[in-house]
Amino acid sequence: MYIRISIPTQTLTLVQDERSVLTFPVSTALNGAGEQNGSGCTPRGAHIIRAKIGAQMPEGAVFVGRRFTEEVYSDALAEQFPKRDWILTRILWLSGTEVGFNRLQNCDTMRRYIYLHGTPDSEPMGVPLSHGCIRMRNADIITLFDLVPVGTEVFIEE
Repeated sequence: MYIRISIPTQTLTLVQDERSVLTFPVSTALNGAGEQNGSGCTPRGAHIIRAKIGAQMPEGAVFVGRRFTEEVYSDALAEQFPKRDWILTRILWLSGTEVGFNRLQNCDTMRRYIYLHGTPDSEPMGVPLSHGCIRMRNADIITLFDLVPVGTEVFIEE
């Protein structure tokens, strides 16, 4: 089992036994594809899921610094924090596997804190708008989170 993310089509596909099992719309980086630290781009290439964060949290659980804030996303909370980049529900933290491309040096996916994560349902999918992460609908990230173990390969293609 592995995950394939297509930046051009803004989709995530879960593949098992070389067959597409599930496909979800996503939102990758507004700044496009790229690996450099501070670029705000979605890194390409081969990755693995290094950590899973948020099991058993409620849908809409708010995370800051990978910690549950004890908040659940709402319109009122959004009005209170209008500039917050919402990381909701679950986090699948990625680590690059290609040294010098998306691992180590000034291009390390994990040190850039690149995740697959939930986002408010008001945010569009299929349109690149993130700060580098791969945003998903909350229900979709819960489904994916429950299906994939730590160590699952993730391929991000441009």
